[in-house]
Amino acid sequence: MEVTGTDTFRHRSINDLSGGQRQRVWIAMALAQRTDIIFLDEPTTYLDICHQLEILELVQKLNQEQGCTIVMVLHDINQAIRFSDHLIAMKEGDIIATGSTEDVLTQEILEKVFNIDVVLSKDPKTGKPLLVTYDLCRRAYS
Repeated sequence: MEVTGTDTFRHRSINDLSGGQRQRVWIAMALAQRTDIIFLDEPTTYLDICHQLEILELVQKLNQEQGCTIVMVLHDINQAIRFSDHLIAMKEGDIIATGSTEDVLTQEILEKVFNIDVVLSKDPKTGKPLLVTYDLCRRAYS
């Protein structure tokens, strides 16, 4: 509980916790099982941006400092880029690409997976790709 910052919630019902607090409690429960791998399915859904970052920074810390493998589904492309070392891009259950963020998040792959035209740049903070803007790929509907 200390690692996830949930020790202050120990005497509270989970029904009384915010969405971000609940996510941290679920992660603490997974850690209590002494697992080396944590699976997270859209852990930032319904959270405001501050709580999204808290959750993503927490799982990044668990990965970097405790060697815990995190397998996470994220639909926010920029969050996936920022908080992942290895990505798998899927479409309709098929793996389209796998590898580093630089290898997977290209204009060609994003167009194929999401049917969008994208403008990518380089994040000045991380050096990783950054999705700047996107539009529907009109040729997909022609």
